[in-house]
Amino acid sequence: METIYLDHAATSPMHPEVIEAMTKAFGQTFGNPSSIHTAGRQARKVLDDARTILARAIGAKDSEIIITSGGTEADNTAIFGVTNTLKSNGKHIITTQIEHHAVLFACEKLEKQGFEVTYLPVDQSGRISIEDFKNALREDTILVTIMYGNNEVGTTQPIAEIGQILKDHQAIFHTDVVQAFGLEKLNVDELQVDLLSVSSHKLNGPKGIGFLYQRTGTPLSATFLGGSQEKKRRAGTENVPAAVGFAKAVEITQKEMDTKRSQYEQFRNVFLKVLDNEKIDYKVNGNIKHSLPHVLNISFTGMEVESFLVNLDMSGVYASSGSACTAGSIDPSHVLVAMFGNNREELRNSIRFSFGLGLTEEMIKEAAMRTAKIVQRLAN
Repeated sequence: METIYLDHAATSPMHPEVIEAMTKAFGQTFGNPSSIHTAGRQARKVLDDARTILARAIGAKDSEIIITSGGTEADNTAIFGVTNTLKSNGKHIITTQIEHHAVLFACEKLEKQGFEVTYLPVDQSGRISIEDFKNALREDTILVTIMYGNNEVGTTQPIAEIGQILKDHQAIFHTDVVQAFGLEKLNVDELQVDLLSVSSHKLNGPKGIGFLYQRTGTPLSATFLGGSQEKKRRAGTENVPAAVGFAKAVEITQKEMDTKRSQYEQFRNVFLKVLDNEKIDYKVNGNIKHSLPHVLNISFTGMEVESFLVNLDMSGVYASSGSACTAGSIDPSHVLVAMFGNNREELRNSIRFSFGLGLTEEMIKEAAMRTAKIVQRLAN
């Protein structure tokens, strides 16, 4: 039986060209980029070239890219770095109820330290209201952190509009684009953001590396202390082979972005058409108009997510009930709770399918058919 991996929003397989580039780097680029001898300078050149590729992908300067260990560190660095620096200007933060836990838990920690956090609600499609945001904004707001696209339901937020509102405000604007990077055309000037978080393993790059974009002049204190790497903003010897792989993954996604978007939208349509043909009772969670193309979150009437996922796994379809970072948690998805409220059926019967490298339309049809058969069997 062919297995079909539909959990690319959790993590993605590395692209063969990424593996090839990293393998070469492992063997040839072993120097410490901080060393002044030839081996060190060679490693520095490779790292600088990778940084240039990362920066160009979002319309940034090379000097504005801080290489991190991934999206979580980038989010934490943005939130703690800003609040530690600007706490004398105010202690108010604005975020949303559906952020990744790397943001939510950081905000909860700051609340215990005396900061006040406004968690914006979302509608049933997972989108915030601009009016709610305007009403929440205060003179003492020092940080706004709102994700570009949600990892569980795919809904995107009006980031550029928020950036325009904050143009003349003291608040620093941070957005987590971990799910969107590589599928959405992102330009930091058009979005008017000050900080932006990215992770490599969501776009067929290696795990354990990401970056934080820091607009020139944006106040940010370091959270890692030690050496002078990353212009004294993030201590620690840089992972050069991972940076090479990350940059190669970004190069590939930038070239294939339009094709991938179109393909994933078609996958979505094909999957839902099979469910319709099999007369499956379902509802798509999220916002059809404002959505990432690779995330498809479906609520199946009468199903229970635990048994459903087990049956999907046994049938060779790998999907999830939401964020992989909360796997094993007995609590319902905080995203779905924010969208629908407590004790709603959607909290118990929603499955996330997410598309990526290596999939074909035939595989999507087969996965949808296996899914439909499980629903038909469990519903009887």
